[in-house]
Amino acid sequence: MPLHGDYATPLPGWQADQLAEIDRTGDTRSVAVLDRPVVVLTIRGAKSGKLLRVPLMRVEHDGRYAAVASKGGAPEHPKWYHSLVANPGIEIQDGRERADYTARELHGAERDAWWDRCVAAFPPYADYQHKTDRSIPVFVCEPT
Repeated sequence: MPLHGDYATPLPGWQADQLAEIDRTGDTRSVAVLDRPVVVLTIRGAKSGKLLRVPLMRVEHDGRYAAVASKGGAPEHPKWYHSLVANPGIEIQDGRERADYTARELHGAERDAWWDRCVAAFPPYADYQHKTDRSIPVFVCEPT
């Protein structure tokens, strides 16, 4: 089911700049982080109910995507983490394509397998994990 509603104002900075460029081109391939591709997750905010757009590293495997709540290795989860837990029905834009997905947080061996894929797609994730005492959450997003 497509997400409808008002959009939250993006926070200023590099994420807002990336979203503006994606909006201008209609394509997530118009931006990158350290020469690595990104996707955009659209999530309903847990508190506001508004739609949040979050550019994340592209980690895809067999038509499913990972969402890594790294926040660069900060001691706390990114704000969108709580929204994704509360509202797992999301939209992902990859390139020009958009589709609906359901996200679920991973644990144990399944998380470990996806974590390896995430680090292969974006090696700085390993450094982020070393910077924090928390286990960085990983979600798998599966087509609905």
